[in-house]
Amino acid sequence: MIKSMTGYGSAKGTVEGLQIAVELKSVNNRYLDASVRLPRSFLFAEDPVKAAVQRHISRGKVDVFVSVDSTEAGDMTVKVNEALLRGYLEAFRHISEEYGLQNDATVLSVSRFPDVLTVEKKDLDADAIAAGIQEIAEKALEDFDAMRLREGAKLREDVLSRLETIEALVETVERESPKTVAEYRARLETKMAEVLGTAGIDENRILAEAAIFADHIAVDEETVRLRSHMSQLRTMIDGNSPTGRKIDFLIQEFNREANTIGSKCQNSDIAHTVVDLKSEIEKIREQIQNIE
Repeated sequence: MIKSMTGYGSAKGTVEGLQIAVELKSVNNRYLDASVRLPRSFLFAEDPVKAAVQRHISRGKVDVFVSVDSTEAGDMTVKVNEALLRGYLEAFRHISEEYGLQNDATVLSVSRFPDVLTVEKKDLDADAIAAGIQEIAEKALEDFDAMRLREGAKLREDVLSRLETIEALVETVERESPKTVAEYRARLETKMAEVLGTAGIDENRILAEAAIFADHIAVDEETVRLRSHMSQLRTMIDGNSPTGRKIDFLIQEFNREANTIGSKCQNSDIAHTVVDLKSEIEKIREQIQNIE
């Protein structure tokens, strides 16, 4: 099933007490261009996230945003510098005894002295956090893929509809092309009759001229190849692997055959049909730019 290159996905989870949120969005691009944005202290998780992206996406410009909320993590601890605190208390006692001052030290007052209390951050388990972020990224990518599949189904429906229109236009070309030869032969007979009179018309000469003209404007090879290309395109859009780039090349072949038919046609009706044919091919070409 084809996927669109554009999409959005998100997921949230908890890793080592950290609240992790992963969002990603993508737009069209010829190749895969993935950008992962993480808080500076979590850059160690960039490669695992990129690896997850590469498993799901083959081309497109992808932006991945990872946010980390540590307010509930409990990764900060307050420690008492016991030796320093004892030194302060001993100094207070000495001052009180030596100078007859009241020793009014309280917990709050001593805690305000420099370096009595220190705040430390617990060491993070980088491997566990990287693995957890990658797992959440996988969930976001699943959400992302679900959206791309929905968009891909719409693209598939549109392309198939336009293929039906192209098929009908090719049938028109195949039906009208022999009429062009008959009309040419009739005009040739009329001109020869005007110039030579009925007695001087050489039927073999007319047949030979008509045969040369028919060979010159024959589009059988082009229409057969167009039908083959249409069959290939139907197979591609129902496949399970990314085919956007291959379809792009195939549409170039569609255009080549349509241009050849247009250069050969000697009939205004067929010329109008070829214009419609090229228009439908161009619409498919625009749509497939969105296919992965």
